[in-house]
Amino acid sequence: MRLNQFKAELAKKGVDFAVFLNLDTTRLDSNLFYFSGFEGIGALIIPKNKRPFLVAPLLDYERAKKCGMKVYAPKKKKRLLEYIATIVKKNRIRLKKIGIDKGSLTLREHKALKKYFRKSKTVDVSGICFELREFKKEGELKNIKKACAISDNILKKCFGQFKRFKTESEVAAFLEFETKKLGCELAFKPIVASGHAGSMSHYVPENIKLRKGFCVIDFGVKYKGYCSDTTRTIFIGKPAKRDIEIYEFLLKIQMDAIKRVKTDMVGGDAFKFVNDSLGRYSKNFIHGLGHGLGVDIHELPNLREDSKDKLKNGMVFTIEPGIYFEKRFGIRIEDTVYLENKALVLTKIPKKMVIIN
Repeated sequence: MRLNQFKAELAKKGVDFAVFLNLDTTRLDSNLFYFSGFEGIGALIIPKNKRPFLVAPLLDYERAKKCGMKVYAPKKKKRLLEYIATIVKKNRIRLKKIGIDKGSLTLREHKALKKYFRKSKTVDVSGICFELREFKKEGELKNIKKACAISDNILKKCFGQFKRFKTESEVAAFLEFETKKLGCELAFKPIVASGHAGSMSHYVPENIKLRKGFCVIDFGVKYKGYCSDTTRTIFIGKPAKRDIEIYEFLLKIQMDAIKRVKTDMVGGDAFKFVNDSLGRYSKNFIHGLGHGLGVDIHELPNLREDSKDKLKNGMVFTIEPGIYFEKRFGIRIEDTVYLENKALVLTKIPKKMVIIN
């Protein structure tokens, strides 16, 4: 994705090549996947004026070859970083300045890299990557739309048989099972927060009986490497008139925010509109209005109070106002949207309050 643009930015900044590393299967570099489609152990080398290539150990060599790039594999006893240095020199790539993603490298990995490139200066190129990834190309948007459709269908199925679930962890397990059954991955661990636990916006589901009252369910899948993100708040039991009123109050604000968002709007202004609309409940709105998403669940743009990010055509982000009352309940309603002059909603599951009575 956008390799030529990235290489042009490297040249502007005097960076000779960028290297993205996957040295641990539990912590993969999103930029490596973004530029190559490879998710295994190894490295992606992007020179400013030559073709990019992958370096992968023999156990991932065949998998790496499917990405359509030149792939080098070290001999069994050769360390990966040592071999990368050998191949870079063999390809006669300048070594004066190396681009890295400081956010994805551990200090130990950075020190190991410097060991084999002692005379090279390392510079952070993550900002370039974030800016390129903000704008989704047609293929990326197609994958995000598919991810949203899959998560919609799983949530519909979940709500349709919700009465059979006894615990929060059962609901979370169902969401994960259905995701894996369809050949997808979770975009993040699902949130299932029933009753007073709903006041914790990043709650972790527990193996406890589902409490009556509002239940916040935040869920997303990853399809072909791209994420969806949806939150719906359902009600377990019989809601009082006040419960329905406060839910519909927040739903109207969320729908108004979607209508309000447009090209060139600043993220902080979108937040302000919702915060002002909440009135006396603004103190109960404890997080940003939304965030970009793509190969990562949190990307640019940001729709926080202090955000200066301009919303542009081609961006995908969430709109997720929420109100939280400590030790009582929480409500959050979230959709993934695509900006094309106005916000087009990609998550289609209905937002009318689901009541599990």
